[in-house]
Amino acid sequence: MTADDANVIRELENRRFDAIVARDFDTFAELAHTSLAYTHSNGTLDTLESYLEKCKSGYYVYHRIDHPIDTITVVGDTAVVIGEMNADLTAGGTRKKLANSSLAVWTRVNGTWKFLAYQPTVKQV
Repeated sequence: MTADDANVIRELENRRFDAIVARDFDTFAELAHTSLAYTHSNGTLDTLESYLEKCKSGYYVYHRIDHPIDTITVVGDTAVVIGEMNADLTAGGTRKKLANSSLAVWTRVNGTWKFLAYQPTVKQV
């Protein structure tokens, strides 16, 4: 892993969270791998298509997301990001606050990093 790889991944994580809060779904889709597996903290699994459909329809509306990163590990063409996802959102018409530990996976495809998988876990207080 180089510092450059970690810096690129950190910037991509910022861009994907900023895009979803701004409802810039084209940017989110551009960052994502077509085989994205997006797991929610309630265990629901979405594909890129189903996640974007829920966001576009207003099922998920993200009002604020903080996403501190603890570590970024790059091995070959795979990057694993360990951190948090703390958010205010509306899900299915219900306003919620999330406090999650998270794992994000990025893969390099033809020289470009793509968001491949996400797994948040509710933090125990």
